[in-house]
Amino acid sequence: MNARVRPATAVDPPAQAACANGGTCERDICPAAAWSQVPDTSFQSGQSTLSVAARRIICREQELHDVVPVICEGWAASVVMLSDGSRQILSFLLPGDIVSAALFFDVRPHCLVEAITDVRYRNIKRAEFRTALFTNRDLFERLLKTWTKETLRADQLIVDLGRRTADERIARLILNLAERLSERGMVQSATMEIDFPLRQHHIADATGLTPVHVSKVLTEFRRSGLINISDRALTIVDPVAFRRVAQMR
Repeated sequence: MNARVRPATAVDPPAQAACANGGTCERDICPAAAWSQVPDTSFQSGQSTLSVAARRIICREQELHDVVPVICEGWAASVVMLSDGSRQILSFLLPGDIVSAALFFDVRPHCLVEAITDVRYRNIKRAEFRTALFTNRDLFERLLKTWTKETLRADQLIVDLGRRTADERIARLILNLAERLSERGMVQSATMEIDFPLRQHHIADATGLTPVHVSKVLTEFRRSGLINISDRALTIVDPVAFRRVAQMR
């Protein structure tokens, strides 16, 4: 990848964070707020939101880090680059996601993190977080839950890439993203419309398919009345039938 790192810049005061709708919000309702509300630690102080443009790198594989980024606004992806220049997207990162639970214990990321859209994020100091972790039961349980979800998604990716059809892979990807966005209150419940900034090459890199194959599958989904896709938005028109395609009960 030839993308160059654009220096991150602070964009808001410590008392506020960027919210999912593009404005600012108080920490107690910011998607990333839960990771910042640790009593009796200092990592909250001076913690401003950083900004990185779409297609820029948030952190690189094997770089030394003493902080853990948390996405406040926008979409990013955890990516492994291969020797032939191709890549595998391991996961898409949404508002409220830490880039990797393992980074709280390992100083080097195992993959790079790239912004898909313009992203705002906060850095949590690893050492201070770990001090708080072992004195705050709620924080420990939150990290354990997050790590468990990451492991389940990794296991599911193995099954998807190894055993599922192209239709199933893409449908499951969309439904899993919709579920995660719903947990954040970012789905129009009446219409099942979600923000969807992914392009065909993102879906291809996440599902082990080619962009041409992804285009054919999405076109068939639209023709079958399962989904509608417009600029940066996707609507699941027939959730029941779409779940059948994905082999999800």
